[in-house]
Amino acid sequence: MKILIADDHDLFLTGLQFVLNDFADNIVFVTAHSYTDIHNILTKENDFDLILTDLAMPGGNWQNEIELICKNLPETPVIILSAVFDKEIVQKTLDFGVSGYIPKTSSNAVILSAINLVLSGGIYIPPELVQFASNHQLEEIRDVLLNDSELKDKSKSSIELTPRQIDVLKLMAQGESNKQIAFELGLSEGTVKLHVTAILKLFHVFNRTSAVIEATKLGLFSDVHSS
Repeated sequence: MKILIADDHDLFLTGLQFVLNDFADNIVFVTAHSYTDIHNILTKENDFDLILTDLAMPGGNWQNEIELICKNLPETPVIILSAVFDKEIVQKTLDFGVSGYIPKTSSNAVILSAINLVLSGGIYIPPELVQFASNHQLEEIRDVLLNDSELKDKSKSSIELTPRQIDVLKLMAQGESNKQIAFELGLSEGTVKLHVTAILKLFHVFNRTSAVIEATKLGLFSDVHSS
């Protein structure tokens, strides 16, 4: 796995690498200290599995820079790690195409869980940021996050997916990417990410494969592997 991490504080970069070493074996880290560094790196190599970046860094306006990164690498998940905790800023980053927004005050466990969710095709937003959201996209994320607290009291045998979530799960079982699922179902890729997030939380798992396995084991969707 190859990860680009960017922050203008060396101490935070070092600490983040230490945390991420627990995420997977043989991670290749490429570090940047500014938006200028990021763009210089991306002109030479663009085969990153994940980009983790701060917002407030030298080298450019964060809005322009984040939008450009997401535009140039639409298939690469981008996660913001920031001390800024503002709903409107989070919404703008979502509009640009980021897949996650993690406060720097988050625990190591939360950071790793958020990365796992994003790499599985979902979206991670801190629940406390979206519980009073009014924007439509944030409302959808809020509902996914808040409903999860109710689902924890239910057994897996009582799990109920919507017809659209079943459609998404079938295509996940076929190994299709979010982009392919969006095309086949006539949805936006952002909406597919929200469905993936909801599915993972419904099954209390952290990746797509585990969700499909749980669905199959429980016999909830006997045709989940059918075409």
